[in-house]
Amino acid sequence: MKKKRSLKKYALLVATIIIVSMMFFGCDADIAADDPPVDTQGPPTVASTFPDNASTGANVNGTITATFDDTVDPATINEVTFTVSSGGVDILGVVTYDAPNKKAIFAPTTNLDYVTEYTATLSTGVETIGNTAMTEDKVWAFTTAADGIGPAPVNLRTAANYVILAKTAISTVPDSIITGDIGLSPAAESYMTGFSQTDATGYATSFQVNGFLYAADMVTPTSSNLTTAVSDMELAYTDAAGRSTPDELNLGSGEIGGLSLVPGLYKWTSSVSIGSDVTITGGANDTWIFQIDGDLGIGNGFDVILAGGAQAKNIVWQVAGEVSMGTGSHFEGIVLCQTQIVMNNTASMNGRLLAQTNVALDHATVTNPAL
Repeated sequence: MKKKRSLKKYALLVATIIIVSMMFFGCDADIAADDPPVDTQGPPTVASTFPDNASTGANVNGTITATFDDTVDPATINEVTFTVSSGGVDILGVVTYDAPNKKAIFAPTTNLDYVTEYTATLSTGVETIGNTAMTEDKVWAFTTAADGIGPAPVNLRTAANYVILAKTAISTVPDSIITGDIGLSPAAESYMTGFSQTDATGYATSFQVNGFLYAADMVTPTSSNLTTAVSDMELAYTDAAGRSTPDELNLGSGEIGGLSLVPGLYKWTSSVSIGSDVTITGGANDTWIFQIDGDLGIGNGFDVILAGGAQAKNIVWQVAGEVSMGTGSHFEGIVLCQTQIVMNNTASMNGRLLAQTNVALDHATVTNPAL
């Protein structure tokens, strides 16, 4: 009888110990789960800016960027925390955050003024994911370039963040070589083919792309950034197409191979072909807009050549039809195409491909233009 009582007392003691232990450790676990994560990252620090502080010759239609040394909270990069001003007056612009590149981007709504000093400011409202704020404002200043010959530059706004931007599809026959980021919207990532990409949160990578791949079905802020960029691409197309009073109308009856094209506004009411090398000649700040109501094609092995300091970033090809770059050809400039752009086997280009349908590459090389 005493043995049974001893066993009951022992069982009761064990049960009590178990219950108390569960209560103690369970309570501790609840407290730990409720504790906010410890932010070990430290305050956000800007590693570089573009344009550089105290620099001159900045693009009047370019973006202003700041690259951080580590990731920050995208929600804290906005029109309040990132401002650009001149003479103490803030200018209008669209602010986005490129998470993989750790880059805050300010895209002015309209072109900046020539030979004018601007001040960019990132405020202490910028924080890490763990809510650690910048310790002080980041402020830098730059001066824009002098006016050149030719039409006012086309403002790409946030579309300038991409070397290739399309709406329905982007394909490659490997191996292509792409320097810069590519974006696709409203189509999903499944319409990026041939890249053998590796997915991450909000972006993808590919051995063919020295940059990142973005698509509409990726998480915010990627999806919203792309929606804005495509809208800006369409606005840029409308701007370029709407320029009036061309300096040249239907030059060469649409065949411009062998010609030397000086700065200006050119218009063709038909298609344009490049059946031999064509030279675009002018100064570093000069501009060209080519309005083409039909298709644009450059033949196999022919080149668009820059001379006299002309820069690809200042050359816009606005094409209502299709763009085709022949095998082994080379192209220069910003292509704003209302339909598709095709780069055939080993074709290369220095500039941007911005298409309102698709872009198709075949062992092609596409390089971001120098800014």
